[in-house]
Amino acid sequence: MNTYPYQGKLAVVTGASSGIGEVYAGALAARGCHVVLAARSEKKLKALAGEIQRNHGVQAYALPCDLSKAGAPRQLAESIAELGLTVDILINNAGFGTHGRFEEIDPEREQEEIMLNTAALVDLTHHFLPGMLERKDGVVVNVASMAAFAPCAYSAVYGATKAFVLSFSEALWAETRGRGVRVLTLCPGATDTGFFDAVGNKDMAAGSALSTPEKVVQAGFRGVDKGRSYIIDGRNNHMAAQMGRFLPRHRVAMIMERISRPKEH
Repeated sequence: MNTYPYQGKLAVVTGASSGIGEVYAGALAARGCHVVLAARSEKKLKALAGEIQRNHGVQAYALPCDLSKAGAPRQLAESIAELGLTVDILINNAGFGTHGRFEEIDPEREQEEIMLNTAALVDLTHHFLPGMLERKDGVVVNVASMAAFAPCAYSAVYGATKAFVLSFSEALWAETRGRGVRVLTLCPGATDTGFFDAVGNKDMAAGSALSTPEKVVQAGFRGVDKGRSYIIDGRNNHMAAQMGRFLPRHRVAMIMERISRPKEH
């Protein structure tokens, strides 16, 4: 495939107030994209929108919302429509994880995790993909994780949501091939963001060396330009993701349990 022409397009970035989402928004703006920034923190979004406009001379819209709440994706789509904007690029980045023994984790927190990591992603894709297909032009990047490739003991719900994202996105990639839209699953490993602080337990990184949001975002651009269905950030991560192809599934689950076990257990 050819390099995607970002100049003058409009991109929606969820989870844009920090980490991978913040870097993605800036990198898109540097390529000439106008951006819609979505996250919970209105203060952070407005500050980032102002910075992007000053640095890159594009339009940046701050639309605070909590996508873990029912109806929030529809409300975000309606707000974008009210601004008269047409979405060319969707970066479904918003998400969070939980870590610990399943029976000890707050079930309400895990329901929010499921809603944000999967339901909101699907809903936003439903809102914006049809228009891209009608125009035969667009990009959807769904951010999954290395957790998508193996059962994740002590992060069972998080891993399952990311496995969903990978399967869902690869299916859309197959459906949309040759129709002008590029669908990519971006799979970072442990990355130096506020993710593990939000989880409240750095054991979830399973001893991995941290990548940077910048490297993850660059992998995303490479994946889109190459027309890939998915891309993993980092050679070592790519090799680790292949483990499940050569070992029995129960063995993979046992390995993941050992390396992810919380220290207090």
